[in-house]
Amino acid sequence: MPASHPDHAPIVRKPLLTAQLASAKLCGRIEVKEITFAPDQKTGLHLHPVPVIGYIAKGEFLFQVEGEAARTLQAGDAFFEPADTRVLHFDNASETAPGTFIAFYLMGAEDSELIIMLE
Repeated sequence: MPASHPDHAPIVRKPLLTAQLASAKLCGRIEVKEITFAPDQKTGLHLHPVPVIGYIAKGEFLFQVEGEAARTLQAGDAFFEPADTRVLHFDNASETAPGTFIAFYLMGAEDSELIIMLE
């Protein structure tokens, strides 16, 4: 069927995120996780040994990667956590509602760890 069939609305592709990956990192597999935080739950200082791309499915999160300003992510927002970069905040911004995001871990053939807690 053609992309703009007269009986259907056109497919809309909305850009959400473009992220630069370290050229030395080869992605051999992708692990996808749905992660839910309780109200006011915080991750704590951490990093990922692999790049992570994600999408906020529900709620709001305070997000800050080292070297960048803190920002609030809402449902529909995408985010990128570079490999081996400290994540200062990934916190549920609501004191009353849970929050959920989908994380895509870009794994190399030898990678097994998804997160390293630093505190």
